[in-house]
Amino acid sequence: PHPALAEARDTLGAHYAAELGEPFVTAGLCLYRDGRDSVAWHGDRTGRSAHHDTMVAILSVGDPRDLAFRPRAGGPARLRLPLGHGDLVVMGGSCQRTWEHAVPKTSRAVGPRISVQFRPRGVR
Repeated sequence: PHPALAEARDTLGAHYAAELGEPFVTAGLCLYRDGRDSVAWHGDRTGRSAHHDTMVAILSVGDPRDLAFRPRAGGPARLRLPLGHGDLVVMGGSCQRTWEHAVPKTSRAVGPRISVQFRPRGVR
């Protein structure tokens, strides 16, 4: 990855090493061009995260957008975190298996946002 992403990945890995037990190895990017771009409800439960506690760290860059959470069983959002430029949210433990998250569409005028997701090996 780009040197800035590698540095962020390594810094986060060092900070969460005791809890994570392994390094973050990937840095995925997702571009939200405006309020019409979104991500549907999901949990990162592919690979090891389907059966084991894992950790995903998300760094938000650009215009603010909400990250919404609800129980895996469905229903309305129980929690909305407004993520602004430079904000970091770390989902660890059983979060991926017991909760879903989404970036909902918004009618507010918002500019571009990039979500950088740092994951350990085998977590998608």
